[in-house]
Amino acid sequence: MKQIKLFAISVLAVLGLNACTEDFITVSSTDQILKDNYFTDESRVMTSVVAAYDPLQWFDYFYQYDALNFVSDIMADDIYKGGSDENDQSMATKTHLYTATALDCCNQIWTIAYSGINRANIAIEEAEAMTSLPEANRNRYIAECLVLKAYYYNVLWKFWGNVPFYDKNLTAPYYTDQYKADDVYAETIKFIEEAIKLNALPMKAVGGEEGRVTSAMAYMLYAEMVMYQNDNSRYSTALGYMNEIINSNNYGLVDDFAGIWEETGEWSKESIWEINYISEGAVRSWGSPIATGGTVYPMLIGVPGCPHTYCDGWGFSPVAKHAYDMYEDNDQRKDGGILNYAKFMEETGAGDYNHARWQDTGYFLKKYIARVNGNHGQKADGDMNHGNNLRVYRYSEVLLNAAELALALGQDGSAHLAAVQERAGATLTEYNLDNIIEERRKEFVGEGKRYWDLVRTGKAVEVLKAANHEWRTVDWTPNKKYWPIPQSEMDKVDADHKMTQNPY
Repeated sequence: MKQIKLFAISVLAVLGLNACTEDFITVSSTDQILKDNYFTDESRVMTSVVAAYDPLQWFDYFYQYDALNFVSDIMADDIYKGGSDENDQSMATKTHLYTATALDCCNQIWTIAYSGINRANIAIEEAEAMTSLPEANRNRYIAECLVLKAYYYNVLWKFWGNVPFYDKNLTAPYYTDQYKADDVYAETIKFIEEAIKLNALPMKAVGGEEGRVTSAMAYMLYAEMVMYQNDNSRYSTALGYMNEIINSNNYGLVDDFAGIWEETGEWSKESIWEINYISEGAVRSWGSPIATGGTVYPMLIGVPGCPHTYCDGWGFSPVAKHAYDMYEDNDQRKDGGILNYAKFMEETGAGDYNHARWQDTGYFLKKYIARVNGNHGQKADGDMNHGNNLRVYRYSEVLLNAAELALALGQDGSAHLAAVQERAGATLTEYNLDNIIEERRKEFVGEGKRYWDLVRTGKAVEVLKAANHEWRTVDWTPNKKYWPIPQSEMDKVDADHKMTQNPY
């Protein structure tokens, strides 16, 4: 059930975007906001904080289909790219096949992430400057935006590694230095540490505020970055944060895995953080992709011509047969997260879908697939306005993080691994790193985790060989770790701020 009120909406009126209601002013630039002395009271600061959240909703479509879980998973081994053919969204095809170039890559992710950083910086600056703000409120706003800024930099860091970095917003002529990936990490992790030190975030959002940054969300982002960097100097702290979430008793595993992905499963006790999308009253459209509304991702991955239960979709993100077959028959994640269409026909009497698309397997990502009436109440382009929240961090990941970090520190975290397997109905396995990573694979199919796990554990070189893949002709190598920097960005430098292109 949707409970989010404030943070599911798009804020179009602030920081350079036009207003669409009388609640917001119409501006042409950030400079104009400051000249007009817009930030006169706390409500205006709060508006800027909400604006810093807004780009989170753009990743699924901002003139490209760039949902972060989608583009991450098609680089791994269990999800294919799909679509009408290999020319359909060529930047995604090339991402999938490791042939992306500076001229054909998922460049809008870069734009969205830096938009979020810009907005977070403005909100922090204004919260710090407004002396009339109650200290507790100021600290919470600042902490939220520090974590959001870290989240956006984390996206840039993981995909591109060596990116332009700035802590305060730039002034004309708007140039800054390109940082090496290790330095981006070192600076970004400080944002999360600073936010946590403020002690201003709740462990869990209160009803009606679901979607705001919490301590639990900040802890998960911290652990994600530390583990991806293999920064063992921070493992003990990260494990402490996982234990703090566990011991808070604010979160837990739900019994029904399939139910997590229904509308009624949003913001269940298992959810640490979701990015909210709403269908009721949604006005998002192809011509206005950052307007208030839902997500196009369920349509993107939908069953082409599905005649029953699920909506007609476009056939992207087909699940590999081997991914379905890796589960034991009694594992509820097998059919709770993946739609085996042949089995679905047998059980329901539904007819077969038509016009199978490129890389079709007969298996679809049930977690996010478009359901009938999934865009109920929308007022614009129905395909764009499904209400499926993106589940970014779940409690099962807390447990698996804790299991892995404890193992690395010579402690016993086997109970955490067992808890995830027991909920699934799977056979318990030996407590070791390979089994933890394999459990993450099973738990998070289609959630954008697998590729990053393979890279950070050093498994990518072997697992992602072309010989192991039905479609690839190019091996993954360490030179493929970072995407080529978009040529449009390479061209925006001056003599003192030249960027070095990533190898590809």
